[in-house]
Amino acid sequence: MTSWCQQSLQIRTEGREIRDITPLVAESVVQSQVEVGLCHIFITHTSASLTITENADPRVHDDLEEFLLRAVPDGDPRYTHTSEGRDDMPAHIRSVLTGGSLTVPISNGRLVLGIWQGIYLWEHRTRPHDRQVVITISGAQGK
Repeated sequence: MTSWCQQSLQIRTEGREIRDITPLVAESVVQSQVEVGLCHIFITHTSASLTITENADPRVHDDLEEFLLRAVPDGDPRYTHTSEGRDDMPAHIRSVLTGGSLTVPISNGRLVLGIWQGIYLWEHRTRPHDRQVVITISGAQGK
Protein backbone atom coordinates (compact mmCIF):
# COMPACT_ATOMS: atom_id res chain seq x y z
CA MET A 1 0.00 0.00 0.00
CA THR A 2 1.30 3.45 -0.94
CA SER A 3 1.49 6.10 1.74
CA TRP A 4 1.50 9.85 1.11
CA CYS A 5 2.93 12.48 3.46
CA GLN A 6 3.34 16.20 2.98
CA GLN A 7 5.12 18.79 5.07
CA SER A 8 5.73 22.49 4.56
CA LEU A 9 8.93 24.08 5.89
CA GLN A 10 9.57 27.77 6.47
CA ILE A 11 13.21 28.63 5.93
CA ARG A 12 14.65 32.10 6.62
CA THR A 13 17.50 33.00 4.29
CA GLU A 14 20.11 35.63 5.00
CA GLY A 15 20.25 37.01 1.46
CA ARG A 16 22.10 35.50 -1.47
CA GLU A 17 23.33 32.09 -0.31
CA ILE A 18 23.30 28.36 -0.92
CA ARG A 19 21.73 26.79 2.20
CA ASP A 20 21.99 23.07 2.98
CA ILE A 21 18.49 21.72 3.68
CA THR A 22 19.44 18.04 3.44
CA PRO A 23 18.94 17.38 7.19
CA LEU A 24 15.45 18.93 7.11
CA VAL A 25 14.40 16.85 4.10
CA ALA A 26 15.98 13.70 5.55
CA GLU A 27 14.04 14.20 8.81
CA SER A 28 10.79 14.45 6.85
CA VAL A 29 11.60 11.12 5.20
CA VAL A 30 12.27 9.49 8.58
CA GLN A 31 9.01 10.88 10.00
CA SER A 32 7.06 9.53 7.00
CA GLN A 33 8.21 5.96 7.72
CA VAL A 34 8.39 5.37 3.95
CA GLU A 35 10.93 2.62 3.24
CA VAL A 36 10.87 2.71 -0.58
CA GLY A 37 9.52 5.61 -2.60
CA LEU A 38 10.07 9.14 -3.77
CA CYS A 39 10.64 12.45 -2.04
CA HIS A 40 9.57 15.51 -4.03
CA ILE A 41 10.82 18.92 -2.86
CA PHE A 42 9.23 22.12 -4.24
CA ILE A 43 9.93 25.78 -3.47
CA THR A 44 6.93 28.13 -3.72
CA HIS A 45 8.91 31.13 -4.95
CA THR A 46 10.18 32.54 -8.25
CA SER A 47 13.36 34.18 -6.96
CA ALA A 48 14.94 31.22 -5.14
CA SER A 49 15.55 27.66 -6.28
CA LEU A 50 16.51 24.15 -5.27
CA THR A 51 19.53 22.16 -6.39
CA ILE A 52 21.53 19.05 -5.63
CA THR A 53 25.23 19.79 -5.53
CA GLU A 54 28.56 19.24 -3.75
CA ASN A 55 28.29 18.90 0.03
CA ALA A 56 31.96 18.70 1.03
CA ASP A 57 33.79 21.73 -0.35
CA PRO A 58 32.04 25.11 0.13
CA ARG A 59 34.25 26.59 -2.60
CA VAL A 60 31.97 24.81 -5.09
CA HIS A 61 29.11 27.01 -3.86
CA ASP A 62 31.29 30.11 -4.14
CA ASP A 63 32.19 29.20 -7.72
CA LEU A 64 28.55 28.52 -8.64
CA GLU A 65 27.52 31.88 -7.23
CA GLU A 66 30.35 33.67 -9.06
CA PHE A 67 29.35 31.97 -12.32
CA LEU A 68 25.76 33.17 -12.00
CA LEU A 69 26.89 36.68 -11.08
CA ARG A 70 28.77 36.82 -14.40
CA ALA A 71 26.03 35.14 -16.44
CA VAL A 72 23.10 37.03 -14.87
CA PRO A 73 24.38 40.34 -13.49
CA ASP A 74 22.35 42.51 -11.12
CA GLY A 75 21.08 45.79 -12.53
CA ASP A 76 21.52 45.00 -16.23
CA PRO A 77 19.92 47.96 -18.06
CA ARG A 78 18.22 45.56 -20.51
CA TYR A 79 15.87 44.27 -17.76
CA THR A 80 12.43 45.88 -17.79
CA HIS A 81 11.15 44.20 -14.60
CA THR A 82 12.85 46.38 -11.99
CA SER A 83 10.04 47.20 -9.55
CA GLU A 84 11.63 45.30 -6.66
CA GLY A 85 15.23 46.34 -7.14
CA ARG A 86 18.39 45.60 -9.10
CA ASP A 87 18.48 41.94 -7.99
CA ASP A 88 14.83 41.10 -8.74
CA MET A 89 14.88 40.18 -12.44
CA PRO A 90 18.26 38.43 -12.11
CA ALA A 91 16.76 36.35 -9.27
CA HIS A 92 13.88 35.27 -11.53
CA ILE A 93 16.28 34.32 -14.33
CA ARG A 94 18.51 32.42 -11.91
CA SER A 95 15.55 30.43 -10.53
CA VAL A 96 14.43 29.48 -14.06
CA LEU A 97 17.96 28.30 -14.88
CA THR A 98 18.43 26.33 -11.66
CA GLY A 99 14.93 24.95 -11.01
CA GLY A 100 12.16 24.98 -8.46
CA SER A 101 11.75 21.29 -7.67
CA LEU A 102 13.68 18.08 -7.11
CA THR A 103 12.75 14.42 -6.79
CA VAL A 104 15.01 12.08 -4.80
CA PRO A 105 14.48 8.32 -4.42
CA ILE A 106 13.99 6.77 -0.99
CA SER A 107 15.50 3.38 -0.19
CA ASN A 108 15.68 1.66 3.19
CA GLY A 109 13.91 4.66 4.72
CA ARG A 110 16.60 7.14 3.63
CA LEU A 111 17.21 9.59 0.81
CA VAL A 112 19.32 8.07 -1.97
CA LEU A 113 22.04 10.68 -2.42
CA GLY A 114 25.62 10.19 -3.51
CA ILE A 115 28.33 10.60 -0.89
CA TRP A 116 29.18 14.11 -2.15
CA GLN A 117 25.59 15.27 -2.75
CA GLY A 118 23.38 17.53 -0.69
CA ILE A 119 20.02 19.25 -1.20
CA TYR A 120 20.25 23.04 -1.22
CA LEU A 121 17.95 26.03 -1.19
CA TRP A 122 19.59 28.66 -3.37
CA GLU A 123 18.53 32.18 -2.44
CA HIS A 124 18.96 34.54 -5.39
CA ARG A 125 17.85 37.80 -3.75
CA THR A 126 20.36 39.94 -1.84
CA ARG A 127 18.04 40.58 1.12
CA PRO A 128 16.80 38.00 3.66
CA HIS A 129 13.55 36.23 2.81
CA ASP A 130 11.21 33.70 4.35
CA ARG A 131 10.97 30.78 1.93
CA GLN A 132 8.43 27.97 1.89
CA VAL A 133 9.52 24.50 0.79
CA VAL A 134 6.90 21.76 0.36
CA ILE A 135 8.07 18.17 0.79
CA THR A 136 5.81 15.43 -0.58
CA ILE A 137 6.74 11.81 0.14
CA SER A 138 5.11 8.77 -1.38
CA GLY A 139 5.94 5.09 -1.17
CA ALA A 140 5.69 1.91 0.79
CA GLN A 141 5.94 2.19 4.56
CA GLY A 142 7.88 -0.27 6.71
CA LYS A 143 6.17 -3.05 8.61
